[in-house]
Amino acid sequence: MATATAPVELPQLTTDDLSRYSRHLLLPEVGEEGQRKLKAARVLCVGTGGLGSPLAFYLAAAGVGTLGLVDFDVVDASNLQRQIIHSTADIGRKKLDSAEEKLKALNPQLNVVKHDTLLTSANALDILKDYDVVADGTDNFPTRYLVNDACVLLGKPNAYGSIFRFEGQASVFSTREGPCYRCLYPEPPPPGLVPSCAEGGVLGILPGLIGVIQATETIKLILGKGEPLIGRLLLVDALSMRFRELKLRKNPECPVCGTHPTVTRLIDYEQFCGIAPQAKEEPAMKNGVPQVSVQELKRRLDAGEDILVLDVREPFEYKIANIGGKLIPQNEVPARLPEIDRDREIVVHCKSGGRSQRIAEFLQQAGYTKVANLAGGILAWSDQIDPKVPKY
Repeated sequence: MATATAPVELPQLTTDDLSRYSRHLLLPEVGEEGQRKLKAARVLCVGTGGLGSPLAFYLAAAGVGTLGLVDFDVVDASNLQRQIIHSTADIGRKKLDSAEEKLKALNPQLNVVKHDTLLTSANALDILKDYDVVADGTDNFPTRYLVNDACVLLGKPNAYGSIFRFEGQASVFSTREGPCYRCLYPEPPPPGLVPSCAEGGVLGILPGLIGVIQATETIKLILGKGEPLIGRLLLVDALSMRFRELKLRKNPECPVCGTHPTVTRLIDYEQFCGIAPQAKEEPAMKNGVPQVSVQELKRRLDAGEDILVLDVREPFEYKIANIGGKLIPQNEVPARLPEIDRDREIVVHCKSGGRSQRIAEFLQQAGYTKVANLAGGILAWSDQIDPKVPKY
């Protein structure tokens, strides 16, 4: 049973509306009243990336009257493999501006509300409160828990989706009768256990599949028709093209939506997920491994210091962008330890610093005493040292 309720007074359809949405009007489950509900609806899309692109496109095409977009990023060339709302000409532009342009070109009557900010505990309730449905297209655990908790506290349904490599998930959380995201995942995974799409990769078409499912669920919630994915988790395996469904139950002991909730306000979600707050400067040490900034590494290399720069990315990544050094992919490091000089200072690097941190810790455990991690990896090098080094 859907949870979104129609406004007391729905807007009328114009002559242009009747023409544009004629195929909807032919459906008894939609009809004129349903289309008026869509026109009155306000939907917040959290993110305009892989999931947010098809999600926002189809909601705009369907006639949702107001789309709120939350994003603070700019378009990068590596986005274009899956973020279809952006184009090559948009590289370097704010994603919000790029998305608004495409959505308004598709549907000039659409009201786009841009929230050019990082969603945080300080602003989430204020942003979400004006919308009927929230569609979570984020790619990190702190924001997923933040969106979930804010939706529960405000009584807003959450059309959830997530993707990784070849697999995706979709559900509808935070309704009165159904479970929330915390009912499914009471605790976040340990930091670093689940790689991001930037590290693990993602099939470009997969967010199209999941994003369209999110849009479908959002429209059903607005119309109050069909069977939304409330209490159900849809699992998609794109390699085998198999869809599975898991039944979910509302957890009466859930700290957010349970009978006696203990989370009654938004918390520090970075801390909840075990992510240390970012300092103004990179920390000198992380899990016992010294952290070297890209500026420090550049200074020391220019000074002629004898440093082994160990690149633990994959060969295809090295071909895209490299800063020199010895390439040993992370999975080959244990078998190739004899190639790594124990007497030299070693600075390990990867794309963004995650894989290299794990390898630096491994090398320490293997008896290497002069090993450090390059904070921020090759992305930081491109941003702060040499913009000619491609970002991917």
